[in-house]
Amino acid sequence: MPLFTLYRLATSALTPFAGLALKWRASRGKEDESRLDERLGIASRPRPEGRLVWLHGASLGETLSLLPLIERFIQRGSDVLVTSGTVSSARILMQRLPAGAFHQYAPLDAPKFVNRFLDYWTPGIAIFAESELWPNMVAAVRARDIPLVLANARISRKSAERWSSLPGAARAVFGSIDLCLAQDSDNAARFLALGAPCVRIAGNLKFDVPPPPVDAAKLAEFNGAVGPRPVWAAVSTHAGEEEFVLDAHADLVAQIPGTLTVIVPRHRERGEEIAALAAARGLSVALRTRDGEPRGDTDVYVADTIGELGLVFRSVGVVFMGKSLVPGGGQNPIEPAKLGCAVLYGPHVDNFNEVYGELAAAKAAARVTDAASLARAAHYLLSEPARMRRMGRAGAEAVEKLGGASRGIMTAVEPFLAQIAVAER
Repeated sequence: MPLFTLYRLATSALTPFAGLALKWRASRGKEDESRLDERLGIASRPRPEGRLVWLHGASLGETLSLLPLIERFIQRGSDVLVTSGTVSSARILMQRLPAGAFHQYAPLDAPKFVNRFLDYWTPGIAIFAESELWPNMVAAVRARDIPLVLANARISRKSAERWSSLPGAARAVFGSIDLCLAQDSDNAARFLALGAPCVRIAGNLKFDVPPPPVDAAKLAEFNGAVGPRPVWAAVSTHAGEEEFVLDAHADLVAQIPGTLTVIVPRHRERGEEIAALAAARGLSVALRTRDGEPRGDTDVYVADTIGELGLVFRSVGVVFMGKSLVPGGGQNPIEPAKLGCAVLYGPHVDNFNEVYGELAAAKAAARVTDAASLARAAHYLLSEPARMRRMGRAGAEAVEKLGGASRGIMTAVEPFLAQIAVAER
C-alpha cells in the first residue's frame, strides 16, 4: 500500500481523538483553548465576500515573512486569510496584520478537518511559506484545483534527504506544487530533485519584512530604567547557550563595569529557568514578566515576553543571535540588522548561511565560537560606540540592498491571479 494512502488512513482513524489531544496540548500552553475549533476546521468568523487569498506558514518566523505579500495582495483588493499553527504566531499576527487580513489557526492534517476548512473558506489561491507541506492539505488543495504556490521556499539538506528516501510520497507532495519560488539556487535544486515541476529563484522574503514595531512609551520607560549603562542582548537563545552568555557577561563586567546583559529566550516559558541559572552565579536578575523594568543593580535582564523584540533591538547596539552556539541551524538576523544592531553569531547557522554570509561580507556581523570570543567581540564593540554604529549601519544597508523578493513573487503569481479574475466573471 502506498505510504500516502497509509498516512491518509492513519490520520482519518485518529480523527475522533483530535479533541482530546488538542485539550491536552492546550493545558500545556501549546494551543489556544478559546480557539480549538479552528484546529478542527471550524471557522470562528464569517468569510468575507469576493476573492480570498490564503497564505500559510508553520509558525512565527514563516508567517512574518509573508507580511510583504499580505500588504501587496490587500493593495490589489483581495482579502487575505493567514493561517499558522502556533500560539505565539497568532498573538504576534493579531498585532501586525493590516486591515484586510485576518488570522485563523490551520486545521490539523486530517481529511475531515482540511476539507471542512476548504469548504468554508474556498480560497482562490493557496500560498505556503518555506516547506510547510502537509500531505492531506496538499491533496485537498489539489483536488479542488486551487493553485498551490510555495513562496520563500527552502528545505534543509537533511530534510531533503529524508524525503528522497520516500520517493513515492515526495512525488505526491512536491509534484502537486504548481509553482515553487525558492530562496536561492541550492534550495531550488533540492525542490527540483524532489519532484517540484516548476521551480524559480525569487529571493528571500524576509529581507522585505518591516522591522518589528515598538510601543513608544514602553521603549522610553525601558531606556530610562537602563540609563547610561552599556547594554547588549542575546536573542532567541536555546538551552545550553545561556551558560555561554553568562560566562561572557562575567568577562565583560570585569572590563566594563555596570554592563547590563539582556537575554531573550526563544521559548519564553524558559524565563524562570534562565533567571535561576543567573541567580545561582550570584548575579542580580530581573524577569520582565515578574519584575518589570531592570533596576540600577540588575546584572542580567530576562525579557520573557512575546512581541517585544522591536523594543530590545532599538535599545541595544550589539545583538548575539542564538541557536548558533549550540547545533540548531541559527536564527534570522535580518530584524536586528534592519534596526542598526551589530550582529554576533555562532558557528551553527546552516539555515541562514546566505544571510550571515552577506552580513559578514558587509562587515556588519562577526562570528564567535565560545564564551571567551563572545565576550571579546561584545567588548570590542561596546568599548568603541562609533565602531559599533558603523557596523550597524553596514547591516542596515546590506539588508536593504537584498530586498525585492515580494515584487518578484507577485509577478510570478500574476498568471494565477488573472485566471481567478476570469473565473470570477
